Parts: sequence; structure tokens; C-alpha cells
Amino acid sequence: MTATDSATLDRITGVTISSVILPLPTAISDAKVLTGRQKPMTEVAMLFAEITTESGFEGVGFSYSKRAGGPGQYAHAREIAPVLLGEDPSDIAKIWDKLVWAGASVGRSGLSVQAIAAFDVALWDLKSKRAGLPLAKLLGSHRDSVRCYNTSGGFLHAPIEEVVDRAAESVAGGIGGIKIKVGHPDNATDLSRVSAVREKIGDDVALMVDANQQWDRPTARRMCRALEPMNLVWIEEPLDAYDFEGHAVLTSTFDTSIATGEMLTSVAEHSELIRAGGADIVQPDAPRVGGITQFLKVMSLADSRSLQLAPHFAMEIHVHLAAAYAREPWVEHFEWLDPLFNEHLEIADGRMHISSRPGLGVTISDQARAWTVARDRFRA
Repeated sequence: MTATDSATLDRITGVTISSVILPLPTAISDAKVLTGRQKPMTEVAMLFAEITTESGFEGVGFSYSKRAGGPGQYAHAREIAPVLLGEDPSDIAKIWDKLVWAGASVGRSGLSVQAIAAFDVALWDLKSKRAGLPLAKLLGSHRDSVRCYNTSGGFLHAPIEEVVDRAAESVAGGIGGIKIKVGHPDNATDLSRVSAVREKIGDDVALMVDANQQWDRPTARRMCRALEPMNLVWIEEPLDAYDFEGHAVLTSTFDTSIATGEMLTSVAEHSELIRAGGADIVQPDAPRVGGITQFLKVMSLADSRSLQLAPHFAMEIHVHLAAAYAREPWVEHFEWLDPLFNEHLEIADGRMHISSRPGLGVTISDQARAWTVARDRFRA
């Protein structure tokens, strides 16, 4: 190659975005519903991005929104999608910057970067496929499987008998841990439910709880103290997601780990959380922070403080990212997104396994196409 040769090997020639509404079989309630801040969740709004290149490669990515925001994400993605055309798909960091500056007036966090996330994930999927590698291997994995726990059976709308039965079924099916929701107005109800699940699954199975930000500081202190004997892996979001100082007090006071971070929507917010010492276990969400490019920055910050990692939701993406983290992480298992993809992740012996398929290893299903409510195509 001479000094005048171009390093560009390919160009983006097409971008397709789709809005897909995924219905949930049962209306879902957590502590935010009990406090009246949100309504039960009945669907998930998915934003899919499909990127094609002149060399014939294709990448698929997605973002999502629960309860509200899906149409806004889609509208923003539609406005900025043309920025991708003509770019070298390997220049992912450069493209991320171009996309965020295309919508700079709405900021660099929240809905704007969640729209960018779908494109960013698609570019990483494409790059991995070009290399013929699973995304985890492209990033440099530390392991071929990751510890996983189930959340979908532990919501507050379900009676404790159902929660206990589903926990036992999940463990029998190969899940490595169980997380249940807490945050009832009566703290004794929470303690009773946690105790019932612990008794059912035994002391050797990992158990976590999630308060979904609904405790104030005095309640969080009381509940963390009461939960100490339960041998929990972590207590999640005991306080408001932005109460970094309050979380820091809990991490320094109690033996049980404090986990938080899923609601933060930028690298800067995660940086503040980590700087404050507000988490023993950091829970970033790639679609919420702007995609894999931004997630890797959060992951590096967490690693620099020797923190544990447990990404939130979107296991189809996060199993790859968690596999590339130096310390043994956890990945959250939800079967909710299963109908959207033709392929499903293998779970056995308490772990979620990386497939040998290149990229994310998933393709969009016919059912997802049927649930599509909006679609736009952009061509060079």
C-alpha cells in the first residue's frame, strides 16, 4: 500500500429502520407501579436498524423502550439515519460522533443516544461478521460462557406461589441465579417473599433482589440490614438511580453488594456513579447508553475500579460484552425478546453460552416483521 492508497474497504449503501411493538403475555408490575409512578407494562417498543454495504455485508442492531419513548426513538433515528450513508462501516467511533452531533441540540444522553444505539450495535454486528467472528471473540473474550440469572419470573404482580414455582423451574432448566422484585408498601411482605424463594431454591443458588429505585434512604438502610442474613448476591437500585451519594453510603455500610446503573443513559453518568463509589456491581445497558461503543467505555471505567459487572436486559447483546470483561460477570436472562429472533441463546449449568455464529448471532424473525408498525429505508 502506498501513501496515496485508501484504507477504506467498504461503504454503507443502505440503512433500514423498523419500529416493532412486542406484546407481553402478561402485564408486568414492579415497585414503580405500586408507588403509582408507572402503569403496568404491556409491551416493549423495539427499534431495529439494518445496515448494508456495497461489499454485501449486513449488520443488525436494536434498541428498545419500555412504557414510553418508542415513537420518539424512532423519529430521532429517522432524522439522523442518512448520516450513515457513504461512511466506512469499520469507522464505528467516528460514525457515533457524527450521529450524536447530527442531533446535538437534544443532548448526548437519553432518547437521542438510545436511537443511535441501534445503529451502533448494527455496525459492531457487521464488523464481527466481516471478521467471521462472534462479537465476543472480536472484542477479545475472557470466557465462552457467562453466569446468568432469571428476572422475568419474579415481578410483583405474581403471587408468591407463582414466583417460587417459576424460580424452581428456572433453576431446574439451567439458570444460575434468581432475581425477584421487592418494594411492597409493607416491608414485611418483601422479606416474606425473599425468604420463601430462598427456602425453595436453597442456599447454594444465587439470589438477588431489585427495589427499582422506590425506597427512600431510611427504608433502604432498614431493608439492607434486614436482608443481610438472606445471603443475597446483591440488592439492586435501593435508591433513586441518581442518588450516587446515598448508594455510596449503602456500599460502605453493608456486606451485601449494591448494584445499580441500568437507568443511566450516558458514559458521563456512569462515570459519576463510579467516582462516587455508588455501586459494588455496575449494571450498564448498551441500548440505553448509546450502544456498544459507549458500553465499552463504561466497562473500562468499571474495570479501573475493580468493580463487578452485571449488564441490564438485552442479553442478546450483553452476553458478548460480559464475556469480554476481565472479572466474572452476570447476565440477565429474559425470554421476552425470544419471538423477535430466529436464534436463541443456549443456557446450561447456570451459564449463558456464546454461539459460534458471527456477529451477535441473531437474525430478525418473521414474527418481528409482522409486529412492525413503521419502516423507513435510506439508500446512497
